[in-house]
Amino acid sequence: MRLALAQMNSTVGDLDGNRARIVARMQEAKEAGAEIVLFPELAVTGYPPEDLLLRPGFVKEAEHSLEQIAHSARDIVAFVGAPQFDRDLHNVLAVCGDGEVKAIYRKRFLPNYGVFDEHRYFAPGRDLFLLEFGDTLIGPTVCEDIWQPGPPATDLSLAGAQLIANISASPFHVGKEREREQMLATRARDNVCYIAFVNAVGGQDELVFDGHSVVLDDEGQVIARAPGFEEALLIVDVDPVEAVGRRLRDVRRRTFESEREPAPEVPVVHIGASRATGGEPVELTIAPMLDDLEQMRLALELGLRDYVGKNGFGEVVVGVSGGIDSALTATLAAETLGTERVHCVSMPSRYSSAETRADARKLAENLGSPFRELAIEPIVESFDLVLRDVFSGEEPDLTEENIQARIRGTLLMALSNKFGWLVVATGNKSELSVGYATLYGDMAGGFALLKDVYKTDVFRLARHLNERAGRELIPVTTIERAPSAELRPDQRDEDSLPPYAELDRVLEEYVELDRSREELAEDGFDSELVERALSMIDRAEYKRRQAPPGVKLRPRAFGRDRRVPITNRWHG
Repeated sequence: MRLALAQMNSTVGDLDGNRARIVARMQEAKEAGAEIVLFPELAVTGYPPEDLLLRPGFVKEAEHSLEQIAHSARDIVAFVGAPQFDRDLHNVLAVCGDGEVKAIYRKRFLPNYGVFDEHRYFAPGRDLFLLEFGDTLIGPTVCEDIWQPGPPATDLSLAGAQLIANISASPFHVGKEREREQMLATRARDNVCYIAFVNAVGGQDELVFDGHSVVLDDEGQVIARAPGFEEALLIVDVDPVEAVGRRLRDVRRRTFESEREPAPEVPVVHIGASRATGGEPVELTIAPMLDDLEQMRLALELGLRDYVGKNGFGEVVVGVSGGIDSALTATLAAETLGTERVHCVSMPSRYSSAETRADARKLAENLGSPFRELAIEPIVESFDLVLRDVFSGEEPDLTEENIQARIRGTLLMALSNKFGWLVVATGNKSELSVGYATLYGDMAGGFALLKDVYKTDVFRLARHLNERAGRELIPVTTIERAPSAELRPDQRDEDSLPPYAELDRVLEEYVELDRSREELAEDGFDSELVERALSMIDRAEYKRRQAPPGVKLRPRAFGRDRRVPITNRWHG
């Protein structure tokens, strides 16, 4: 049997565009000789459609779009993810063939953790069935269903499934594709069946879907894998009937009659006969797994590309200071969108050094991007004049520093309004964690690319981009210089913050793993450092609520993942 896994980039709400992509991939799969083609979870609507699902008109149009897709499913069977309303709303795998929807499988397990809110929208399915295609019995599942160690996979296997098909929209975080594949291998071995897993790809607001669709045999061995972070049509020849012999020899499946639970009653739906002719098998491809840095780069670029493209922006603007955060942001943007679409704007003040001003200009030259320098000192002086009487008798402090940052944010937003450029904010996760960022200043923007990137990873990524390019994109002086906001004389980040190498370790433990002060102390972390960092994190929650969306790279990103009340007296 020849399968096609259509690793597809849907756009939420674009029912016409998504349908056109599905039909086109279906035709490509047919031309490649595929008999069954799998599309991702909710491919019809894009994932996650969130509260669009609460609009009856949207659900009705999505169902109509599915009917049109089914009408195009001729001489091939398509498994398509869609919403379906039948007394309640369900997340379904629709089996399309012979010009109609032949069967509907309703997702059983609805995740309600991390970024998922599926209980808000869907009712769980209860019924199982097998799909008979030639000599093969296929068990349909949707995303979370396969993550559960028991049913429905075990029930489908016990009922005779030789292949479990799983359509998914599984969001990315660093290392997710390895975790997922290990889980799938366990399910294949435990159930003695092949698994075909198709994943969505693309960016949707904060989320990135990494693809890495995969087919495994009944021993958990990968026989084909699609690449990550790009659309692909993975063609695979499989013979799941081979699993029958190993299943018969698997003594774990045999118990004394008195101990055996009744086999689940699972009906069988006939969906077609195999056209296999015994010709040359397709060459199987196993795309390589990438290291963490390259995954981060690809995820950031995919997230930015889709946010810009799907929201209709033509160009972006980045405030470049000569520092490493803005340099990394501009370089990633130039790689993603093309150098001419990335506008670099330097906004020096009296505290900006000649070195950082030169590095900002050199960065734009290295990238080949348009560059402007807008000196903010005259505007700062105007603010000083207006506030002189109000601030009389008060010593300069953080207020004056933040005014400079807010002037820069205002200038970037003015350029955005005038020319339609998207402002890409440059702050990183370390700074956002502890509140070392200015509301309506450096936090201003439509997209915060590095929102989930720790400062130590900013340095690693900067070096990685230069190494990939084989030349200096980000000036080496920018990478080697001690980080500074340059908002007062001789300022350094470490005047206000613990060293980033130490801070990021604490942040990872507290933000990602929810570990307490006591646990960190028991692990040998410096108690003064922990107390200082955690107090800053807790105080800065109100800032994070007002931050732009940004690419999720970690299991606990700020926003959709980590939800902490602003008004909160618990300090654990």
